[in-house]
Amino acid sequence: PDARSVVVTIFLIVAPVVAFCIYVARPLMHEFAHHAGIAIMVVAAWFTFDILVLLLLTSARDPGIIPRSTHPPEPEEDYDSIDSPSTLSEQTPRPRLPRTKDVIVNGVSVKIKYCDTCMLYRPPRCSHCSICNNCVERFDHHCPWVGQCIGRRNYPFFFLFISSATLLCVYVFAMSALHIKKSMEAHSYTVWRALGKSPASIVLMVYTFIAIWFVGGLTVFHLYLISTNQTTYENFRYRYDNKVNPYDCGIAHNFREIFWTRIPPSKNNFRAKVQQDFSSTANVQSAEFGNVPVSKSRKACDTKVDIFGWTMIDENSQEFDSRKSHFSGMEMKSEYEDHALQLEGDHATSGTHQKLPELECENYSLETGSDVAVSAGVSPDGWHSLGETPLTKKLIKRTS
Repeated sequence: PDARSVVVTIFLIVAPVVAFCIYVARPLMHEFAHHAGIAIMVVAAWFTFDILVLLLLTSARDPGIIPRSTHPPEPEEDYDSIDSPSTLSEQTPRPRLPRTKDVIVNGVSVKIKYCDTCMLYRPPRCSHCSICNNCVERFDHHCPWVGQCIGRRNYPFFFLFISSATLLCVYVFAMSALHIKKSMEAHSYTVWRALGKSPASIVLMVYTFIAIWFVGGLTVFHLYLISTNQTTYENFRYRYDNKVNPYDCGIAHNFREIFWTRIPPSKNNFRAKVQQDFSSTANVQSAEFGNVPVSKSRKACDTKVDIFGWTMIDENSQEFDSRKSHFSGMEMKSEYEDHALQLEGDHATSGTHQKLPELECENYSLETGSDVAVSAGVSPDGWHSLGETPLTKKLIKRTS
């Protein structure tokens, strides 16, 4: 969750309640016999505690995030045969998976979509949150006030949070108005004079009146959504007014599904250690020498790499012993060396002289010769786009 949003929301709740207890509840404690006025402060404190607990449960709980798949699902045979290799170029990736599928929910056909980010087909009522960047079950919306998505696992707490906040606003508004009324009766003040004597009550009444329109309207709207078994996303996106809602099973069943159904356990273990995928990190940044892709990382060369016909072998590999005598004390030059030196003279007038960086492997390094005039440009990460230009290369044993 977004901690800053939670802190702001807590402040917007606690600050008015503290002002209420100091300037409204404390004077009212002495207006009732047998210390009955203490209940005014106790009720306000209980409401505040209840709202803060529900806020933390809504924000800190997993809303129903679906774990991402490490590999895309297997394509269907009938769909995979649509694009044959003869009709598509080898360099153009062909679509292997259908974007949507049809599933049956309560006798109604519902489309589910494929998520490219999570590499899975989203279950019904699931959507990908663009802010959290996760697929969430029964996605309702992303609430900025709690800094979290509202989904299947935290929706009941969210509704109780906004409904309790609405009741607290009504309570503070009513008690502030009662405090003004008691001041008028005790000192025979007019309305305007009583308001002038109780500025805190005026501020609290204005604040809670605005808040009631917000959280109160949100509570009424979600009561409608629960009664019709919709989510906020579905209500704004699909609008079931003119078509059948496959999830609506009656008001009683819809409320029971939200509040009296066991919340499923989380599908994520957030305390588990992250398993690094070395196969993906090996190709993070790479340069192309001719037609052979070479990784900047040394891990890509931990066994052997063939570049322009020369083979670089790891010292720990089985082939090293048999070729050790061939490498030791020798400098291997490529067949393009003479032609590359000729290019140096041909392009000397271009003024573009750049020494290429050293490409290191575990036990050998591939270096270029001295300054060579390169007609191609230099990429932002420092690797040169050589294309078909032959260059001087030496394969030498790296001294360590």
